[in-house]
Amino acid sequence: MIVEQRTYRFKPGAVPAFMALYEAKGLALQKRVLGNLLGYFVTELGPLNETVHLWGYDSLDERSRRRAALMAEPEWRAFLAEILPLLESQESKILLPTGFSPLG
Repeated sequence: MIVEQRTYRFKPGAVPAFMALYEAKGLALQKRVLGNLLGYFVTELGPLNETVHLWGYDSLDERSRRRAALMAEPEWRAFLAEILPLLESQESKILLPTGFSPLG
């Protein structure tokens, strides 16, 4: 398994607006297409105005296929158009679990 960690930094005060849009328009579609949501978080200390979400995939190839399928969804592209004005930056990391990680 690989884990993708996606961190989005929002303009100050924009996280509540993003979360409302995401819950209403993005979450169900993303879960259906990407599959394995491991966790979704907001920052409380350290860098603020961020969300961090973790997605599990069997391989980089599976991740690429699923991300391409998500981008092919007109509903997802419409959602992106709504949230892009709220964003300041995005970061994506691929994490590999250690041999003793509970995620395997």
